[in-house]
Amino acid sequence: MTASASASAQRPGVIAPYGGTLVDLMAPASEKVAAKASATKSLECSDRNACDVELLVVGGFSPLRGFMHREDYDAVVDGHRTAAGQLFGLPIVMDTDREDIAVGDTLLLTYKGQDLAILEVEDKWEPDKVVEAKGCYGTTSLEHPAVRMIAMERRRFYLGGALKGLELPQRVFPCKTPAEVRAGLPDGEDVVAFQCRNPIHRAHYELFTRALHAQNVSENAVVLVHPTCGPTQQDDIPGAVRFQTYERLAAEVSNDSIRWAYLPYAMHMAGPREALQHMIIRRNYGCTHFIIGRDMAGCKSSLSGDDFYGPYDAQNFAKECAPELTMETVPSLNLVYTEEEGYVTAEHAEARGLHVRKLSGTQFRKMLRGGEEIPEWFAFKSVVDVLRAA
Repeated sequence: MTASASASAQRPGVIAPYGGTLVDLMAPASEKVAAKASATKSLECSDRNACDVELLVVGGFSPLRGFMHREDYDAVVDGHRTAAGQLFGLPIVMDTDREDIAVGDTLLLTYKGQDLAILEVEDKWEPDKVVEAKGCYGTTSLEHPAVRMIAMERRRFYLGGALKGLELPQRVFPCKTPAEVRAGLPDGEDVVAFQCRNPIHRAHYELFTRALHAQNVSENAVVLVHPTCGPTQQDDIPGAVRFQTYERLAAEVSNDSIRWAYLPYAMHMAGPREALQHMIIRRNYGCTHFIIGRDMAGCKSSLSGDDFYGPYDAQNFAKECAPELTMETVPSLNLVYTEEEGYVTAEHAEARGLHVRKLSGTQFRKMLRGGEEIPEWFAFKSVVDVLRAA
């Protein structure tokens, strides 16, 4: 982190990070060799682990200063708060199957040939994953992607302890740190966060640009388009391809009211709990407002087709938590495209008897594969070109 970025992290014109201070766990260059030499064992990170390490080191998970101890883990699972009472949506833990790792060990966390961080093992336990699934995701069904993840991907033991960063994961898409994002935000203005995990189409663009005109948003506000580029669901478009679509679109629209950055976060599809997690992260990146739509971070059973969460569960939970985070929510508008007036709210279209045009995601993917022309009212040509080439 540069000195200018570090200074901007605490500047008065931008909302303070959660807990008051932006955590920075990266070791000074002069200490990295000694820190690495202090490690007694090494542990390879999964893709999800690497995202968690990165967000801990750069302060995306402020006020956390390392992986949660069992006391905090239990408290978050049980009631979305740490043992000290601070809101937190989902537990942040390191996992391993290794029985030789013990409390008191100093671990070198590695990832695809990189040395990411030093973890001081201060706690180790075998979690009750059924309790974790029910508490965090509201279900124990393996049809839920995160329940399946903790049951089949996460390993037997959880580790907690202080972290010291050595280097950030090398990615095909650059992820700005919270300090770097904050350095580019205007002083004293609202910053509206837009979270997504898929390519941005016309309706999304209309949604987040119109959010700048919401009644609870200041006149000269900006929107931070902040897609997650870490692991998501198996059928999602790969992060590297999504990154290309965002870069092409940013160049095409060239809007001074939009800031673009990418978040190294692994989605859980945890509905209400994930909405809270995203709000905490976005506050650390300098956001005052969070756009939250219908069924945010939701998922459904592939067998029954039933949703795991109600359509407004995440929205209502986010509204409930927002005052404590000193943030505000911006409800996502239900926009439709009409032949007469372009994009309008569904309520407006119905009241005026306008002709609504629809194109489902399934139809879009079929047209994309078949080389058919995609209507420009639905998708940006620059985005379509990237998806066709992938």
